[in-house]
Amino acid sequence: MYRKMFALALIIMVVAGCGAKPAAQDSAQGTDQTAPVSTVINPVSANANGSNIGGNPAVPLASGQEPAAAAFNVKEHVIYSGPRSEKKVALTFDDGPDAKFTNQILDILKKEQVVATFFVTGEHASAHKDVMKRIVENGHEVGNHSWDHQDLTKMDEQQLKDEIDKTDAVIQGFTGRPSTLLRPPYGAISKQVVDHAESNHKLIFWSVDTRDWQGYTSEKIMETFKKELKPGAIILQHSAGGKNGNLSNTVKALPQLIHYLKEHGYEMVTVSNLAP
Repeated sequence: MYRKMFALALIIMVVAGCGAKPAAQDSAQGTDQTAPVSTVINPVSANANGSNIGGNPAVPLASGQEPAAAAFNVKEHVIYSGPRSEKKVALTFDDGPDAKFTNQILDILKKEQVVATFFVTGEHASAHKDVMKRIVENGHEVGNHSWDHQDLTKMDEQQLKDEIDKTDAVIQGFTGRPSTLLRPPYGAISKQVVDHAESNHKLIFWSVDTRDWQGYTSEKIMETFKKELKPGAIILQHSAGGKNGNLSNTVKALPQLIHYLKEHGYEMVTVSNLAP
C-alpha cells in the first residue's frame, strides 16, 4: 500500500512541473535583449588581414552604427621640407609685408644675392603696394598666408574661400600669375582647409622654426636655427609683426644665418624650387 501511495505522489509532482518555465527564461521575458554588436578595427592600426597588431583594441559598435572614417592625417597633405639629398634650403618670411622690417629684410637679401619666399596676407599686401612690387621685382616668390591672419579651421566654407581667394587675387595683381602656395596662419589645418586649398595650392609648413616672433634674441635665433637645420629645410621667419611689433631680432640674425648657410655649402632657393 505504501508503495502505491508513493508512486501516486511522484506522478502528481511530475505533472505539476511540466507547465513551469525555467527561472532563467522567466527573467528574460518582458525585457529587451542585448543588441547584437559588430566589431570595427581601428583603421589606422589594422593590418591587411584585419588584425589590430600594435593598435587600439577593437571597438564594439551598436547594431546599425556605421564605422568611423579613418583619422585625417595632416602629414599626407603638407610639405614640411624638400629632399634631404641636396644641400638646399628655402628661407621663408610670414605675415608681411610692412613698411619697415620687410624693406630691411629685402635690403639684406639683395646684398647677399639670395632669394626667399614671402607668405603675405592679402590685407598687408594691399596696404603696402610699393613693398610688394619690390618683393616681386627682386625675384622673390610670393605665397598666400590668408587675408587677415585668421584661424582658417574656425571658418565656414564661404569664409574660408574668401580668405584664400581674395588674397590670391591680390597676389596675382603683382605677380601676373595665380599663387600656388598656401601657408595657413598658425599652421592650423583641417580637412575642410585641405579640400579647398589642394585644388590649386601646395600646403607649405616648415621644418625649422626660428621663433623670431617670440622675441628671441639674434643669438637665440641662431642657436635654434643651427640645432634644427638639415638639408631640404624650410626655414620659418617673419617680415612683419613679431613680439610687440618688433622684428629687429630677425633683421640682426638674418645676415648671420645666411653666412652660416653659405659657409656650410647650402644653396638658398625658393620653396617652389626646393619642393617642386
